[in-house]
Amino acid sequence: MPLLLDSFWRAVAYCLHPRVIVLSLLPLLGLVALAFGLGYFFWDGAVNAVFTWLQSTQWLTSLGSWLTDMGLPGLKNALAPLLVIFAVTPVLVLVVLLVVAVAMTPAVVGLVAKRRFPALERRHGASFVGSAFWSLGSMLLALVALVVSVPLWFIPPLVLVLPPLIWGWLTYRVMAFDALAEHASVEERREVFRAHRMPLLLMGVATGYLGAAPGLLWASGWIFAAAFPVLVPVAVWIYTLVFAFSALWFTHYCLAALERLRGAGAAPMPASPPTPAVDQALP
Repeated sequence: MPLLLDSFWRAVAYCLHPRVIVLSLLPLLGLVALAFGLGYFFWDGAVNAVFTWLQSTQWLTSLGSWLTDMGLPGLKNALAPLLVIFAVTPVLVLVVLLVVAVAMTPAVVGLVAKRRFPALERRHGASFVGSAFWSLGSMLLALVALVVSVPLWFIPPLVLVLPPLIWGWLTYRVMAFDALAEHASVEERREVFRAHRMPLLLMGVATGYLGAAPGLLWASGWIFAAAFPVLVPVAVWIYTLVFAFSALWFTHYCLAALERLRGAGAAPMPASPPTPAVDQALP
């Protein structure tokens, strides 16, 4: 538990580091650049295609008549652009977040290792390809578990327990593996997983619940269409910040656990002087 709390407050403090803040803003810049680029080349064609499709459907005629009766005839022309925005935005967000997630974890691990564990030997227990296969395999197992457990979701207490546990398991498997990939050997990684399985699972569940917060803003963006252009970027930024915090928490915990594991297997060493608070006074 002390290691869990120590890594937690260190992760919170590192979220104020300028490099982490810049990494958390990258999805917004990428989202804006990608949206403007696609809009410049494809906006008119996409809107015209959707409008033509809407005109061929019976329900749009009824909707147009109803809007005209309500004194809002202009909303019919705004329907096609809104549908294009609602359809494309999730794809853009997914692509941007995927790219940033792949780039952020190594950057976070490198930052923590450089500032707090500069003497920790890198034993390269996993390659980038190995990490990708591990993440993909863990994701497939989590999806199978989710599908198999769906009938149990109809039991009220279990629907609040099973999905967070499954996603927490997936989060700790992926995050802890990436945190240890550069520094731990295969045997050391397995030992850290074995000895710290419950704390890592608890961290995965906690960060999973934190990851649900951007979803509330995302849902609000769909409900309040007028605020969609504002709420969605804010949700993307919060999601990235939560991802950065999660990566920092797992990195601090796993590298500290690895350092203790190696220390336990080595000869006794003289006590080292205490480290400065928050690793040389962040930021």
